[in-house]
Amino acid sequence: MRALRRRTLAGQLLFLQLGIIAVVLVSVGAVSLAQSQATFNRVEGRRVSALAEQLATNPLVLFNLSLPEQRTGLATLALQTVTQSRVTAVTIADEDEKVRVSTDPSLETRPLPLGARSVGVGASWSGTMDIDGDRMLVSQVPVLSVAEGHYGEHLGTVMIAEDFPSIWERLRGASSYLLTYLGIALLLGVAGSWLLARRIKRQTLGLEPHEITGLAEHREALLYGIAEGVLALDPHDRITLVNDVARRLLDLPEHAAGMSLRDLRVEGRLLDVLTGTGPDGDRSGDGGGDGGDEDPRDEVVIRRGRVLVMNRMRVTRDGRHLGTVTTLRDRTALADLERELGSFRSTTQLLRAQTHEFANQLHTISGLIQLGEYDEVVRYVDAVTERRQSLDLLVNSRVRDPAVSALLMAKASLASERRADLRVSEETSLDRLEADDSADVATVVGNLVDNAIDAVSGGGPGQWVEVEIRQDASSVQVVVSDSGPGIPPEVAQEVFANGFTTKAATSGDRGIGLALTRLVCQRRGGEVQLGTSEGGGAMFVAHLGITPVAPAGTGNPAEAHEDTRAEAHR
Repeated sequence: MRALRRRTLAGQLLFLQLGIIAVVLVSVGAVSLAQSQATFNRVEGRRVSALAEQLATNPLVLFNLSLPEQRTGLATLALQTVTQSRVTAVTIADEDEKVRVSTDPSLETRPLPLGARSVGVGASWSGTMDIDGDRMLVSQVPVLSVAEGHYGEHLGTVMIAEDFPSIWERLRGASSYLLTYLGIALLLGVAGSWLLARRIKRQTLGLEPHEITGLAEHREALLYGIAEGVLALDPHDRITLVNDVARRLLDLPEHAAGMSLRDLRVEGRLLDVLTGTGPDGDRSGDGGGDGGDEDPRDEVVIRRGRVLVMNRMRVTRDGRHLGTVTTLRDRTALADLERELGSFRSTTQLLRAQTHEFANQLHTISGLIQLGEYDEVVRYVDAVTERRQSLDLLVNSRVRDPAVSALLMAKASLASERRADLRVSEETSLDRLEADDSADVATVVGNLVDNAIDAVSGGGPGQWVEVEIRQDASSVQVVVSDSGPGIPPEVAQEVFANGFTTKAATSGDRGIGLALTRLVCQRRGGEVQLGTSEGGGAMFVAHLGITPVAPAGTGNPAEAHEDTRAEAHR
């Protein structure tokens, strides 16, 4: 039993095929035997019946049976019939079924066995009968008188019996080439089974059933136990494998396996990343496996409000392209965290810029003091103070939300360090917002201003970035334009879908700054669009919904009182 359990897959298939061949051969033999039996009954039955009828009309038989106890020549006639016709036995009996002559000695001492009762009254009968334990084909024919006055009188019965052939004789008689055919079929079946077993062993890489089962179980556990999405495509872009995470992230139906990406209506940037199609429509050779031309890299795709990071690998074996495997990670939560961390990083950069600006001012004041230009020191300090106060007054008068106002003043210092001028449009008007609304508006403004400053950096003197913020009862519009080189036309169509920043648009590097901006706007029921500014640079227009502003007099009395006191103090 243990040896049978350890038999290889090829061995099991070989023995199974041999068993099937044996069953087929036995079935063919059984059918041949049945056909031979039917042929023997039909052909030999007719011959035996004809011999019995011929013997029943023989004059010698008629003469002997017409006289009591007469047997002259009957024995010789019966023996001659057996010899010439090659039958087993010939028996002649009287009308009272008493045997007069029989070539079978066992029948001479007992009455003639009848195949049917009608034989005793002059009827014929043919069929099979057991005689002394042997199965025989028998024909019984009555002997009728032809003498005048006794015409048609029943004188006796003639019985001729023939043994059934053995199984070997029937097989040999079925067809002279049957055994040859069976032998050839057996050899072909054995050879085919052996070749089939070898082919299956080669196709399964020599793995046995329990090993294949283990691999399948491990694969299922791996695919459905990891937190990342996995999507496999064949060379024709049909999905061959997709786990639950990937199906959820890409919004695919449960029956997606076996369908092509175009049948599932996957389009745009997502289709390009999954199939490796470049901007010119050519298939890229990136990926891994055995034949990747480049190292795999992460691609950022925005899919229905999610920031997805996708990594596509090309799979080849023995120089044959088998398809691709793409892993997906949901970076939406990470993007939110990155947005929060970005605010701290931005604050650090702004503090560094202000520190650099203050250091330059202190160095200028120190130099003037060392030169003894005390009056010039006073004028320089007054000028710096006046410029700073004018900026603070300008921003605070138009942007009354503290977070956004502080952000713009800090960005002004950063722009100054980059040798650019940050302007606040005269059309700007923003009231105090709810905490969540203020954070999202600050995120949009910060990302767009950072991209604009990056775009104008290094562009020489006279570069500018302008911010315009407008607010109505339920939405805020943010317009950021710059004097930079603008967005190339080939990038402008997909800059948000690809997750580019403005800097990435000119350098080709990929980021998620604009993708996060668009994601925030879409969450707020708005959108962000790209245009061209009056100076030929880029202009981003973002719309996002906010908490509706309460009518005057319906707010918190305590807050209204505080605002009144603050206004009186000013």
